[in-house]
Amino acid sequence: MPEEETSPLLSADAKGKTPSHERTESSESTPLLSSSSNTPRYDGEIDEHDGDDSIGSHPADAPAPANSMKRTRRWPSFIAMGILAVIVVAIIVLAFIVPEAVQEYAQQAAVIEPTNLALDSITTNGVRARIQANFHLDGTRVNNDHVRRVGRATTWVAYQLETAETKVDVRLPEYGNILLGSATIPSLVVNLRDGDMTKFDFVAEITPGDVEGIRIIANEWLEGRLDKLRLDGETDLRIKSGIIPLGTHTVSESLVFEANKIPAMPSYNITRFNVEDGPMKGSMLADVSLSAFNEYPVELDIPELAFDILVPGCAMSDPFILVAEAATSQLHVEPRSDVNADVKAVIRELPESLTSDCPDSTSSPLDVLLRQYMHGDPATFFVRGSRHPDGDTPKWIADILSSVSVPVPFPGRTLDGLIRNFSLTDVHFTLPDPSADPNDPDSNPKVSGNILVTAGLPSEMNFGIDVTNIRATADVLYKSRKMGELNVQKWQDANSTRVEGEGDEGATLKIQSRVIDAPLNVTDGGVFGEVIQTLLFGNKPVILHVDALVDIKVQTTLGDLILKEVPAEGKIPVKPLPKGTIGGIDPKVGSLKVLDTTSDSITLQALVNVTNPTPYTAHIPYVNVHVLNNGSVLGSATIENLDIVKGPNSNVLVTAKWNPPMGGDHGRRIGRDLISQYLSGWNTSITVKSHRHSIPGQPIICKALSRFNMTFAAPKLDLPGDTPEEKSHFIRDATFHFFSSTATFTLVSPLHYNTLYLDFVNATALYNHTEPVGQITYDLPFSAPPGTSQTPKLPVEWSLDSVGYDAVRKAIGGKLKLDAYANVDMRLGNWKESLWYQGKGIGASVQL
Repeated sequence: MPEEETSPLLSADAKGKTPSHERTESSESTPLLSSSSNTPRYDGEIDEHDGDDSIGSHPADAPAPANSMKRTRRWPSFIAMGILAVIVVAIIVLAFIVPEAVQEYAQQAAVIEPTNLALDSITTNGVRARIQANFHLDGTRVNNDHVRRVGRATTWVAYQLETAETKVDVRLPEYGNILLGSATIPSLVVNLRDGDMTKFDFVAEITPGDVEGIRIIANEWLEGRLDKLRLDGETDLRIKSGIIPLGTHTVSESLVFEANKIPAMPSYNITRFNVEDGPMKGSMLADVSLSAFNEYPVELDIPELAFDILVPGCAMSDPFILVAEAATSQLHVEPRSDVNADVKAVIRELPESLTSDCPDSTSSPLDVLLRQYMHGDPATFFVRGSRHPDGDTPKWIADILSSVSVPVPFPGRTLDGLIRNFSLTDVHFTLPDPSADPNDPDSNPKVSGNILVTAGLPSEMNFGIDVTNIRATADVLYKSRKMGELNVQKWQDANSTRVEGEGDEGATLKIQSRVIDAPLNVTDGGVFGEVIQTLLFGNKPVILHVDALVDIKVQTTLGDLILKEVPAEGKIPVKPLPKGTIGGIDPKVGSLKVLDTTSDSITLQALVNVTNPTPYTAHIPYVNVHVLNNGSVLGSATIENLDIVKGPNSNVLVTAKWNPPMGGDHGRRIGRDLISQYLSGWNTSITVKSHRHSIPGQPIICKALSRFNMTFAAPKLDLPGDTPEEKSHFIRDATFHFFSSTATFTLVSPLHYNTLYLDFVNATALYNHTEPVGQITYDLPFSAPPGTSQTPKLPVEWSLDSVGYDAVRKAIGGKLKLDAYANVDMRLGNWKESLWYQGKGIGASVQL
């Protein structure tokens, strides 16, 4: 016989019903278990298994007959069927005087059809395998006519051959000739005549060989490094024909299996997966059901087995980390049918090597595993036979299983739809700190608020879990466009409550947390401006979408864990501001203090009372806005280190600069008229508007806010002697001295710390709004100190022929109401301005 044969000698029909004269080609292409199943997976998906295939055999140097049907091959066993093929061919070849012709005939004509391979029992040294197969010689498979005639004649004469009990050793020549296993085959009788069928049904004793050799082959196969596998079988065969002994002959045969003919790891479906707290503190129980399809004619009983469940370490060279101990129930495998297995696992306290960050990394092996699972990618576990199995497991099985670690992909589960509700209440805003470094979180606006999240729990999570802290990075979007980034780098306190579902609804987890000073980096000013516009002028809530990666600290029965980069999505509805919000601010100036003056400007401080009509609070480190009237910039106002609360806010310190030249000549005129109207008690309004430097270091926000302005009534001044029912004018009253033709006025200054000076006065008094009384022209400066003051006696030029003069004369010793129109040159420090004043209903006393 040749020492090397690359074609297997075994052939079988997929259904075990091939007629004796049907021929098939040979190949070794199918795994022991099928790669799919119609069994539904635990995640709802369904796989389908392929149809049955078959095993066949034909000589390597002879093509298949023209009328043969090409089919896919079956490979029930590497060893058992190969051994059977070697023995049958050897019986035929060694029995005759013309060995070369008979050898060629036997190799080409032999057809073996395995029908069943069953594990009869497991012994302390190996297994007893029951092998059932059909054998016959088919002369039509032989190409050489001479060989075919000689072979048929010889086998017709011999008719039958019988072998004694035989032990066959199978070795790995390319791995130091390591013994892979041995099989003891009982005595067999073979019919040799062409077409006669021999039915084999015997039990072989199969003993595993060197465990190290099995481990090497298994690891190379699992790692994809096994290009081909060569097996050498050798035995001393004693044969006889009838009563004639034909001696003992040493027989050897080689089989080479290419990589694509070696079985792949069978696929499986996870039909059930459940994790719950264990009965002992610090433990969890996992209950898993698996399903696969056995498409081979192989039947066996698998005893209860114990396994270690491991995960990869930080580096490829690191040892695997033990995370659980698992055990399978006793399992009966039937030919060409679904195989269902139940696995129970115990998870005890997680080792430190699993939860500690890897060198030069911020992630631990557990983080990597969970990240794969939560992003829907398969997470790879490794399954290895336990080194300390139950007492009923034979040692040889434990040795083999514990020497091989099999990678098992565990299907991931995306967390889409996990967040069912997301709300943010009691919101507090903090504007950027102008003194902060650009890379400092304080350089961005910050948001604080109470977060309430309702998250759906996967059905397989049935263990206690308590969220204690959270932190997150999130993209904030509006109408699918990114507005900014929210970065909560510091751990925020949190708590959680599990709520069981009703009916078909699953359990939920309610998580509450108070987020404090989370930096919000606005990246798109256009989107941000659209949000502000909708809040100010819209009537529907603004829905902000949040895409976040959340780090979560949890307490479980296994201990404290940190789940990193858990993907979460949610929607935050933000209510629009109530109508009339801007008008509800209602600013009122309590006191004024001049800080600096120039010829064109005044810098002053004011204590202002305002009302916050919104449901939000804020902290303002610094903000500067322009003050406008009729579209002209007249100055600016600055607020620093201000905490805005809901409702009334008293004594808000505002620093303002009156500087009409910012608006050019038009601004000067507008500014002069605005002061004159304000002093005259007219209803005036001012507009505040952001500019590109309103918030230092935030050009995007400033540009967005500069699209909007707020216009409200100019704040009223609280003057000495004012009552809630009536606000007085700056001229409190007047006294006319009839005979001396002079008048004095009581003035009320709005300034509490500075003195005003009037350098020139040209005024006219009117009676009944139109009738002149007299005119005052005075060009000597006089002061108006803080509070109430009296002017010097100002000369009056009476309008003698007027009705107004008669009214004054008749009111001597009494009072009357007069109007006043005046042009005044006013001076405050270095600032000078010519103003006009109109006052109505001024109470005037008339004395002799």
